[in-house]
Amino acid sequence: MNTNARIDALQLMLTDLRTRNEPIRHKAAFRGCQPEFHALVSQLIEQLESKLLAEKQLQRANNQQTT
Repeated sequence: MNTNARIDALQLMLTDLRTRNEPIRHKAAFRGCQPEFHALVSQLIEQLESKLLAEKQLQRANNQQTT
């Protein structure tokens, strides 16, 4: 499969956001903003997934034009 740096970066960011980062989650719980934190993480994941899909579609279109 042909990949590019933007797709790789988006996939890494999504992996990082989906990984349970306990120290950060504990800080959110301590500050009383855990629901807001989880909502923001979910929103960021949705945005990055949309961007990743768009990048993959763009790459497919570019690959079809060159073949």
